Amino acid sequence: MKIKIKSLARFHITRMILAIPVAETGKSIRLLWEGSVLEVYLPTILTFRQTPAIWKGSVFELKGRSPSLIRVFASELKVADSSGFAFLQFLKKNQDSNGNRFEILELGEKFAPMYQAATGKSKTLESSQYKLGYSEKVGKYTIDWFKEFTFLVAFTGELTVSFWKSVLHPSRIRWKDVFRVSESMGVNAFPIIAMIGFLLGLIMSFQSAIPMRRFGAEIFVANLVGLSLFRELGPLMTAFILSGRSGSAFAAELGTMKVSEEIDALTTMGLPPVQFLIVPRLVASLIMTPLLTLIFNLFGLIGGAVVLMSFGFPLVTFINQVNVAVGFNDIAGGMLKSYFFGMIIAAIGCYRGLKTTTGAGAVGESTTAAVVGSIILVSLLDGVFSVLYFYMGI
Repeated sequence: MKIKIKSLARFHITRMILAIPVAETGKSIRLLWEGSVLEVYLPTILTFRQTPAIWKGSVFELKGRSPSLIRVFASELKVADSSGFAFLQFLKKNQDSNGNRFEILELGEKFAPMYQAATGKSKTLESSQYKLGYSEKVGKYTIDWFKEFTFLVAFTGELTVSFWKSVLHPSRIRWKDVFRVSESMGVNAFPIIAMIGFLLGLIMSFQSAIPMRRFGAEIFVANLVGLSLFRELGPLMTAFILSGRSGSAFAAELGTMKVSEEIDALTTMGLPPVQFLIVPRLVASLIMTPLLTLIFNLFGLIGGAVVLMSFGFPLVTFINQVNVAVGFNDIAGGMLKSYFFGMIIAAIGCYRGLKTTTGAGAVGESTTAAVVGSIILVSLLDGVFSVLYFYMGI
């Protein structure tokens, strides 16, 4: 690097000009000392190809010196990138740390946003503090809702197509992931499902047996427990438990992958996230939710049998009473419900995971939205099934 120095005083330098050649341009950046004031004249082009030489020369020139003012002239600047403005930010930070002044003059309007972003004074940050009016809020919420609806429709369509393609061609399914999710969702959930099912059957039987005992009808508690579990409480309570346990896990897993850009990496590699990540979870949920519902019903009946046996009824009487009260339609109706409930839990959990934004609380918000959304949709679908079963005579 050649540095040309022109001095007007031989021993006491009061005015000195340094010209630092710039690569691929016919001009150089000039540093002019006027006493303790340093004037910097930027070249026509200031990009990553020119800044290395400029940076080295400027650091060498400022070493051991502390100018009271650095004045930058940018009238000739025509082309610049972030590395050039990083150099200006370096000069400004150096001055601020020493308590000195920094000025930039004649900077073009097109470079103003880049300079403000580099120095930490961006107009976009100031504009974000603008408070929206009522009509603007309505418009913003409408646009956000429309975008949410559009994404939901696209997600539903893509998931439906991918799922049925996987059903027709089972080799497309990542069965290793299906077994892993099934273990986490089903086997690991067995203790909590069994415990809550047993306690629910126990409590429901005990609370029902007390008033029925006045009329000598304690035996009909078996009818009540059997019908309630198989038709309604078994599928519904299992779905609620899985919403809080597995639906939130799906949202957290996919949300973390979204924040860490792993899903974007899959898309870049040509691997569709729906087929690669969501279909295995959906298949596992469709398999495990009905099985967990059966386990819930079984332990609920055990809880009811314990109560009736404490009232002096033998176990065989309880079993016969349940066989008389509960028919195939009751069991099949509950299993059909659980199938759709499992589909909702997996779909909503994965959907909220894909909708995760950036930020410290983004994954937590997605998890909460997945649990709340699953519970609401499961409750609504249960009401729809109740109306359908009523008109179908089931």
